Amino acid sequence: MAATSPASPVAAGGAIDASTVPTLRRRLAAMLYEGLLLFGVLFGATALFLILRAIVPPLARTGDVGLQVWGFLALGLYFVGFWRKRGQTLAMQTWRIRVVSADGAPVSLGQAVARYVLAWIWVAVAVVAIHVSGLSRWAGACVALACVLAWAALARLDPQRQFLHDRLAGTRLIRD
Repeated sequence: MAATSPASPVAAGGAIDASTVPTLRRRLAAMLYEGLLLFGVLFGATALFLILRAIVPPLARTGDVGLQVWGFLALGLYFVGFWRKRGQTLAMQTWRIRVVSADGAPVSLGQAVARYVLAWIWVAVAVVAIHVSGLSRWAGACVALACVLAWAALARLDPQRQFLHDRLAGTRLIRD
C-alpha cells in the first residue's frame, strides 16, 4: 500500500518511513503515563469484581486467581477497545503515538488481541524466572528490570525500531 497520508508508516514502494517511528524514549514515557492511568482502570475493575464476588457464589471460590484473571481481562478490554476504536490509548494520545497494521491500516480485532497478549511475554518470563528460582524480592525486581531492558533493547536492535510483540502481531507504532 502506498502512502496516502503523512501518518502512514509505509512509503512508496513498500519501504518503511523512519520519520514516522516514535522514539524509544517517547514510547517508554507513554508507557509510564499509561501505568498511572491503569491504576484507575484496575481500581474500577477490582471494585466491580468484589461486588460481583459478593453476589455470585462461584466467583467467591476463585480467590486471588479469579481477581488476577479479571484484571487481565479488564486491561485487555481497555487496550483492545482503544486500539480498535482510535488506534491509541489515552496515554498514546497524549504522547502522539498510534498503533496501526504493518501496512498502515487500522488494526484488526485479531491484531489488537494478539498485540495485547504478546506484550505480556516479558512479564511472563520474569514471573516464571522468579517463581522457579525462588529469588528474594530485590533479586526478583532485578530480574523484572532485566526483562524490561531486554524488551527495550530488542526494539533498538530491530531495523524498524518496533517492539517484538508488534512485529509478531503484524502491527507497528507510528508518530501521530
